[in-house]
Amino acid sequence: MKGMTPETGAAPAAPALPLTLEGASVLHQMMRFRRAAWRALPAQTRAEILAEAAALLASMETHADGRESAFYSLLGHKGDLLLVHFRRSFEELNRTEIDLARLRLGDYLEPASSYLSVVELGLYESSAKVYAGLSAKGIEPNSEAWNASIEEVLARQRAAMAPRLWPRIPESKYICFYPMDRRRGEHVNWYRESMAERQRMMAEHGLVGRRYAGEVRQVISGSIGFDDWEWGVDLFAEDPLVFKRLIYEMRFDQVSALYALFGSFYIGLRVPAADLGALLDC
Repeated sequence: MKGMTPETGAAPAAPALPLTLEGASVLHQMMRFRRAAWRALPAQTRAEILAEAAALLASMETHADGRESAFYSLLGHKGDLLLVHFRRSFEELNRTEIDLARLRLGDYLEPASSYLSVVELGLYESSAKVYAGLSAKGIEPNSEAWNASIEEVLARQRAAMAPRLWPRIPESKYICFYPMDRRRGEHVNWYRESMAERQRMMAEHGLVGRRYAGEVRQVISGSIGFDDWEWGVDLFAEDPLVFKRLIYEMRFDQVSALYALFGSFYIGLRVPAADLGALLDC
């Protein structure tokens, strides 16, 4: 019978992975500033270098069809500057890197770290409904008909969620960025849980975030295959204490308590391009 496996006569299992939507290409650049070499320059030379850099950075921080950059002064020893870039493609991110490296200011900036990802929206609830509906019709997973139906769903979702896939960088005073994984350990493994169970846990996890919706903006980006961790998380707020409260509260839900692994955290204060000179000459 169509849609049945010959061995068992049962319908083939639906895919284990949820559908996702991808949007903006994202690059975080963490930089150290060679302050001693900078101070050794004549004041006029520093002014010329800053003028050149400010012109380019000002053009980048102006939002244009999903293309935007923002600049932050980092707290702590992990770097001096954080540059966040949202672009339409990896090619555009590469061009941004090259344009920044060509600045004379680039001679005084040393990469401390970086992170590459794409804005990602996970569709756990939609995936379960779509998979169940297609299976009920006898459509075999990963068949031509299945893939065509999935693409129709994703196209509708992309149009409906375009503002979240191509977000503006919030103008909030503070940013918190960190990468994270889902645990694949000996005793608990996120990727061995059923989709229904992962959906349940993610719904519980999301309830915590929604309680902070008026205080913090969140952008999740996927980095599986692009960088050393699986996701990047950007939080934006006017009060940095909200980062501590939100992340601490999330530690107590099942997703974080059992399955979350976190990388380094970066906290920065927003610096408009026009104020870059005051930051570097302090």
